[in-house]
Amino acid sequence: MDFITVFILAIGLSMDSFAVSVGCGLAEQKISFRHAAKISFSFAFFQGLLPVFGWFMGTEIREYVEHIDHWIAFFLLFFLGGKMIIQRFNGEEQSKISDIYSWKHIITLSIATSIDALVVGFSYAMASTGNIFGGVLVIGSVTFFFSMLGIRIGKDVGYSLGPKVELFGGIILILIGLRILIQHFMVTGY
Repeated sequence: MDFITVFILAIGLSMDSFAVSVGCGLAEQKISFRHAAKISFSFAFFQGLLPVFGWFMGTEIREYVEHIDHWIAFFLLFFLGGKMIIQRFNGEEQSKISDIYSWKHIITLSIATSIDALVVGFSYAMASTGNIFGGVLVIGSVTFFFSMLGIRIGKDVGYSLGPKVELFGGIILILIGLRILIQHFMVTGY
């Protein structure tokens, strides 16, 4: 995938972390920069690590599914994006932020917000001939930025932004899936 696609994908993936970070900022109005960086780093680390696991799984079975890989990537991203949009309209709550200072809680939130990145890593292996390691740096950096931004916004703005972010992230994932599918049709003609 080209840099712009990876960057847009990173923004879509970071929306869960951003939404939870807004909640962290809301839960602890006096959070220090050091604690905000600790939370953001954890979110970025797992958001970057799980696509690598998904990519390794995808590269192992690529030769068996190469003729339908574009459909697999499309449906996985469409499913994830659709799930995010449905959760937004069903009014499902974001993860509860209870103790944002404990590592156990931070890591749990980090993994919970990064599960979709595992599937995206798998999709990346299906759609790309290159490796994911350059993409992981972009995904981690973008997630760190949006997590820090989310904590700051949570401190300043309030709850009203959280659900809109989930909707935006879902739309981005669906659009990336459509782009993969259209790009395949344009290159191969079928």
